[in-house]
Amino acid sequence: MNGFDWNAVGESLPLLLEGFRVTLLATALGTLVAAVLGLAVAVAGRAPSKFVTVPVRVVTEFVRSTPLLVQLVGAAALFNTVEPLYIGIAVLGVHYAAYTSEVYRAGIDGVPKGQWEACRALSLSPRRTWQAVILPQAVRNVLPALGNYAISMFKETPFLAVITVQEMVFEARFYGAENFAYTEVFTLAGLIFLVASYPTSLLMRRLEKRLGH
Repeated sequence: MNGFDWNAVGESLPLLLEGFRVTLLATALGTLVAAVLGLAVAVAGRAPSKFVTVPVRVVTEFVRSTPLLVQLVGAAALFNTVEPLYIGIAVLGVHYAAYTSEVYRAGIDGVPKGQWEACRALSLSPRRTWQAVILPQAVRNVLPALGNYAISMFKETPFLAVITVQEMVFEARFYGAENFAYTEVFTLAGLIFLVASYPTSLLMRRLEKRLGH
């Protein structure tokens, strides 16, 4: 039985780090899409008209009820002229927006009823009420949960390899196939994921304690 090939680790490291750059880019932009779109969905879900709330609810449930992998493959087939990385970012963002919208909804529901009543008593417009009073409190309350979803997204970026996005796991598979060093290269990829995600998890825990969660 062959031993662990440390030369393969050294040779594959630059390739994996280049893939890791793509992984970070997809995670950062996907998180941004999920945060903004999730907030929009949460606010739309409180609209007085069922012509708004019902379609929003149906689409959200559809996204939550289908696997990310299926969404990636389906989107890649529908938009086959679009750069795979852009498709991956969009699908990650939309997929996680369905979950972050629930986090935002819980944060909005957690704003004391008296805050809403005070806004009405001061004759604040709905836009001013949301911007100056409701959303600052709601977003502050849900920051740890949003951070945890960002970590989850980071760990699910390997799914992007199925639509040929050259993220870290894609590069690991490529190097492993070319050099018959799957054990070494996937071990290294796993360690990179661990080193990147574990400190962030600790930071989220500290933030939860600081905010009183």
